[in-house]
Amino acid sequence: MERRTFIKSAAAAFTMALLTPTTLLASDGAGPSKKHMNVLGEPLAYVEQGEGRPVVFLHGNPSSSFVWRNIIPHVAKTNRAIAPDLMGMGDSGKPSMEETYKESSQYLFRFLDNLELENAVLVVHDWGSGLGFEYARTRPEKISGVVFMEAMTPPFIPYPSYEAMGGFADFMRAVRTPGVGEDMIMEQNMLLDQFMRHGSPNGAISEAVMAEYNRYYPNTQSRKILLDWIREIPIAGSPAYVSQVAEANNAWLLESDLPKLMLHVSPGAIISMEQAKTLQKSLTNLESVYLGPGGHFVQEDYPEEIGRAISDWIQKL
Repeated sequence: MERRTFIKSAAAAFTMALLTPTTLLASDGAGPSKKHMNVLGEPLAYVEQGEGRPVVFLHGNPSSSFVWRNIIPHVAKTNRAIAPDLMGMGDSGKPSMEETYKESSQYLFRFLDNLELENAVLVVHDWGSGLGFEYARTRPEKISGVVFMEAMTPPFIPYPSYEAMGGFADFMRAVRTPGVGEDMIMEQNMLLDQFMRHGSPNGAISEAVMAEYNRYYPNTQSRKILLDWIREIPIAGSPAYVSQVAEANNAWLLESDLPKLMLHVSPGAIISMEQAKTLQKSLTNLESVYLGPGGHFVQEDYPEEIGRAISDWIQKL
């Protein structure tokens, strides 16, 4: 298949898996100010608001701490809200990384360790869930609860095969193809300008908000981190390190009685209604809140509902 046709076919398949557009969301592009911490020789940017029990918000790809901007104010009324930009993303440093997940976790975990967290709650999404679950699993004395949405959960991630990915299979094959993935994600900026911009049944994200998400990636080379993260999604045991972490996280989630809150939508992209029902049966000490129709970036669709749900749940811990 000719490369351009291959790219268009893969993009169309992924778009169909995500989209049922209706109304437009109204939101501005203003985000909270950030602090910086030197972590392993690189500046790590983060938002910090409020006082009390630490609540750490971990974003995924291709977003930043900006995705939590309308949720943090609800939580910061009674808690210390902390939202870092993962290394290589947002306003954090842009070091060259060979193993994206492994090295990102080293920066993030050092940052979190430096905060000397006690009795903390993690709020996780997308790749932030893989990182957050690993942190909670390996430092149980620091974490008192986990909130997750559109997260990497058993039994579907790691994926046993491309076929298990359903409508995302063609897209993943394309982005893992040398040259094709670079064209799609780095040259065409497909992840931000197509999938994130229109990736919700509730409508397209506003231009002002998308301008902020795009601000961190002004040129082709700056978007390499976005491609690297996609290529780290574990499929059929590859990459080996990420697959091992995901499997360990899954086993921990199924065994742990740590308090958990799941926020989910329909159809979702990672946690479908069917997957939500599976998790409700298989995870212990789990509460769940159905938000309504939505895609992957639920923070853009339901910020007030998420903020209130997290705050109410924390009060009960």
